Amino acid sequence: MNAINLKQKLALFNDQWSPKVIANIDNYHVYLSKIEGDFVWHAHEDQDEFFLVVTGRFRMDFRDKSVWVEEGDTLIVPAGVEHKPYAETECAVLVIENADTQHTGGVDDPRRKDTHDRI
Repeated sequence: MNAINLKQKLALFNDQWSPKVIANIDNYHVYLSKIEGDFVWHAHEDQDEFFLVVTGRFRMDFRDKSVWVEEGDTLIVPAGVEHKPYAETECAVLVIENADTQHTGGVDDPRRKDTHDRI
């Protein structure tokens, strides 16, 4: 039961699109990720996904609209909704999702992560 300093945790890594678990809540991962550029279209069929922008901003593209998520903003992507994040410059996000969530891309996609590193 210690405080977690997000700035300190973000300083521990530079890689992008590689979630780093900082805490667990029941069967949920709380993780930090740095993102930049375009990701791939995907959906998590059975799980919602919560995003909080720590630094920067990103755009979440949906098939019918795009939403800019600014520093300090949150966004929840409901289960089954196809989405694609994009950040024009590096953005740091805190994400909460079910620990069982299978991650993005096909099995050969180098950005696919079925496990998260813990920091």
